[in-house]
Amino acid sequence: MKHVRKILPFVKPYWKRAAVSLILLTLVVFMDLAIPRLIQRIIDQGITAGDMGVVVNTTILMLVISLVQTYFAIENNIFSIQVGEGTARDLREALFLKIQSFSFGNLDHLNTGQLMVRLSSDTSVIQRLVQVSLRIGTRAPLLMLGSLILMFNTDSRLALMMMPLLLTTVLVLVFFVSKMGGIFSIVQKRLDWLNTVLQENIAGVRVVKAFVREDHERERFAEANEEYTRNSIRVMEFMSTLPPAMSVFVNIGIVLVIWAGGLQAIRGQVTVGQIVAFINYLQTTLGPLVIMVMLANVAAAGMASAERVAEVLETVPEVQDDSHPLPLPERAEAKIVFENVAFHYNGSGEAVLRGVNLTAEPGQTVAILGATGAGKSSLVNLVPRFYDPVEGRVLLNGVDSRKVRQDALLAQIGIVPQETILFSGTVRDNIRYGKPDADEAEVIAAAKAAQAHEFISSLPDGYDTHIEERGTNLSGGQKQRMAIARALLTRPAILILDDSTSSVDVETESKIQAALKRWMINSTNLIVAQRISTVLNADKIIVIDEGRIVAEGTHNQLMQSSPIYQEIYASQLGNGFKLEAA
Repeated sequence: MKHVRKILPFVKPYWKRAAVSLILLTLVVFMDLAIPRLIQRIIDQGITAGDMGVVVNTTILMLVISLVQTYFAIENNIFSIQVGEGTARDLREALFLKIQSFSFGNLDHLNTGQLMVRLSSDTSVIQRLVQVSLRIGTRAPLLMLGSLILMFNTDSRLALMMMPLLLTTVLVLVFFVSKMGGIFSIVQKRLDWLNTVLQENIAGVRVVKAFVREDHERERFAEANEEYTRNSIRVMEFMSTLPPAMSVFVNIGIVLVIWAGGLQAIRGQVTVGQIVAFINYLQTTLGPLVIMVMLANVAAAGMASAERVAEVLETVPEVQDDSHPLPLPERAEAKIVFENVAFHYNGSGEAVLRGVNLTAEPGQTVAILGATGAGKSSLVNLVPRFYDPVEGRVLLNGVDSRKVRQDALLAQIGIVPQETILFSGTVRDNIRYGKPDADEAEVIAAAKAAQAHEFISSLPDGYDTHIEERGTNLSGGQKQRMAIARALLTRPAILILDDSTSSVDVETESKIQAALKRWMINSTNLIVAQRISTVLNADKIIVIDEGRIVAEGTHNQLMQSSPIYQEIYASQLGNGFKLEAA
């Protein structure tokens, strides 16, 4: 229930509509409860007494009540839909904004498939729970309570006789609902896995085809699909036993009323109309239980989804702003200093970085070279605080990065990550993503610096060409150059290029590097590279091996002092090796 309470604040803004909906529902219930009394009146005062006036007048009254009841029920549905849809919209927005606040460490725990299910399926389940609660879910208990009171008012002896049956029915219902919560939680987890497999397959469909792994992926999806189906069937089978069981209790109650009530009617203790009214109230008491059983899956699913949504909302970002952040003045220059920095992913396990000490001066281009898995990307990810170091600190212009607000820090950093991400929209919109108000001249200048203007101009609509999902209508090199242009456009104090020219030929890469020297003359540039041709002209080259800086200097200095650098150079450029496109 604590997780359900976490969702209640999202319903609060719509409390007035919810209150109107419940008032209308209460009126509908009162009208429902009035019908058996009117039937009793028709039988006892009309049919039995031979008074057709009572029959006609009471019948007209019943029709009027039914029409008004229908109108109130429609209005109740409208208001409940508005509350449910509004709650779902706000919940989706809150989840989206929460996900945006997550650090990379949080996203390492919650994968894309899980987050997608929570944002879509789980939110829809909660929406349905809210709507049902304001409609049938609230109407059923009100009918039960009202009918129980009127049963005692009609015939207290028959009502007392029914109490053991009612209590047994309630206990059976509670048992089933308590079991369903756990089952629905498992179903949603299986849906998580199914969605993850689907998302991975769609995102990597080219790799699947390239390695002829369609059969393997089909089996993997079939397994996840079968698991989800099997657990869904289990829920439905469990639920299917409830309506017949509840019908048995209802029929037993009717038999007992007819038998006991009939004996009382023979002795003149009750009228036929009272017996008919009592049976109606009994059905109105047990009937909602049957309805509640049918809706118990909605409640169980809603509580399971609320728990999963609350998990996301309650997740605390691993990287957070200091309670008293220090100002980081906007400057065209930035000095970066790593002081004895160590880093572990998820705060534990084997160290990725150890004892890193590094200084990058304003205007310098610092290249970071090393084997795959050496810790290059981990090092540069500490600068924008995608992660925080476990030990030591990262200083920007003498200020500990953990003492600075993240948005102020990121406003001065331009990043081109390893994986090039483009968004659906035009080429122009993608380039000015970090500076939406940039004019056409700025966009073109950034594109020229990134050596992207020429190929963009050759596209069907130039800068207005539509970029397909994930940039599938562009080559890898074209996407990388657009990503570089996007970072350059913001003219950041710090520029981080994480192996961002790997798909660009060496000649184009050389032109990009020359343009960077002119474009980013005062900025601090960190360049992560796999190939040595990328780093030859850097002001400083850092060689990382197993999380440690093992060499530092210019190309000429390292060729004299670093065996590891010499080995990398010889493997790529020595022995007559020719520069080629990666």
